[in-house]
Amino acid sequence: MTLTLYGVARSRAARVMWTCLELDVPYEHVPVIQARRLADPMAPDAPMNTRTPAYLAINPAGQIPAAVLDGVVLTESLAICLALARKHGGPLAPKDLAEEALTLNWMLWAATQCEAPAVVIVLNVADAGDGSGDRAAVAAAKMALRPRLEQLDAALAASGGWLVGGRFTIADLIVAEVTRYAQPAPDLFAGLPALQAWLGACQGRPAFQAMWALRMAEPA
Repeated sequence: MTLTLYGVARSRAARVMWTCLELDVPYEHVPVIQARRLADPMAPDAPMNTRTPAYLAINPAGQIPAAVLDGVVLTESLAICLALARKHGGPLAPKDLAEEALTLNWMLWAATQCEAPAVVIVLNVADAGDGSGDRAAVAAAKMALRPRLEQLDAALAASGGWLVGGRFTIADLIVAEVTRYAQPAPDLFAGLPALQAWLGACQGRPAFQAMWALRMAEPA
């Protein structure tokens, strides 16, 4: 076993799980949940969580996921996924320096330009089904995110439907997972046909469906 993954599917660990399923890579899974989901994360009977000392010894930032890949501790999901793609190769991985540069560009674009407002949407719309979400925060997040989704739609239309190399790659996987956080606001995707088709193709992949089944099997 060369990979140990700490986290749960209801977290950014989902993108690592999806990557492993695409690559058919086995891993040891150590469930670690977010401390915010527990009434008392330090209770003696609390499950392993992001405030558990044993986990903080692995990732002092107290965030999930973390992974140990071939003895190297990684604490950023994008780094874990790219390292796995490069280690195992195949169509998911960049085939040359140009593709690697584009892959990094799209992954970092998603993380720096899109993820923060998309997370605001998923936390205040999807997870607040009782209508208690912050509507003003959602409105601001949608305003910030819509131009980015328009940019993504245009890029996909120009490139033939995939972000790098004319095929599904780790860049698509990461950007699709970030974009998924915005799906509770379907009006954001109106008039963006290339984006809608691409996201449907990404989420229709058997590996995504298998990851989603893992996520749905976990407690909310």
